[in-house]
Amino acid sequence: MSGGGYGGFGGDPEQDVKNFSFDDQSIRKGFIRKVYLILMGQLVVTFGFVALFVYHEPTKQWAYRNSWLFWVALAMLFITMICMACCEGVRRQTPTNFIFLGLFTLAESFLMGVTSGRYKSDGVMIAIGITAAVCLALSIFALQTKYDFTMCGGVLLVAMVIFLIFGIVAIFFPGKVMTMVYSSCGALLFSVYLIYDTQLMMGGDHKYSISPEEYIFAALNLYLDIINIFMYILAIVGSRD
Repeated sequence: MSGGGYGGFGGDPEQDVKNFSFDDQSIRKGFIRKVYLILMGQLVVTFGFVALFVYHEPTKQWAYRNSWLFWVALAMLFITMICMACCEGVRRQTPTNFIFLGLFTLAESFLMGVTSGRYKSDGVMIAIGITAAVCLALSIFALQTKYDFTMCGGVLLVAMVIFLIFGIVAIFFPGKVMTMVYSSCGALLFSVYLIYDTQLMMGGDHKYSISPEEYIFAALNLYLDIINIFMYILAIVGSRD
């Protein structure tokens, strides 16, 4: 929608355009604040689970003894993610969107806790620190760079397909070197995805942007990018043990 559509209501057209621009910026800023608040809540829950599984041995052993919980969490993860990705009403209608996002976050947090429990505590903390530094640097870069990554959606999709094929091939060639190469490629790919999703959320001068109504979808995208970066960095750091 352009500002010119508001000029027909009378008054100074230039002033109307300015008012519309201000309103649009206010909506986008409110949208960004909402996305980051939701994202911070998700990350607090997830890394709380990670810390619980890494530092509380009884919890870790209980989860390992009840392996069926892993499959329940995995099923919940895929069901809620598919529903939010494919059903517009699910991710836009409150409180349904928060319920589905909450269930998704709990399932992902449990799976990340189980995964992190396989590594030494110092390695997990190093991975968390590196992930935090990388994500902060990439977010700042996404805000400052003049290059528009929102036009790279097709390239990233192709890269993701190639990465998935590489993952299937890597299953048949296990080893530390293969783990390092595969994890490094994964961390790099999702780092670019983090820049891409951040610019989609920011809007502004970028060619493509997410609607302010899609705050759940935007938070979900950023959350998955950060979690994947952490997972692959953890695999790199943990491969030394």
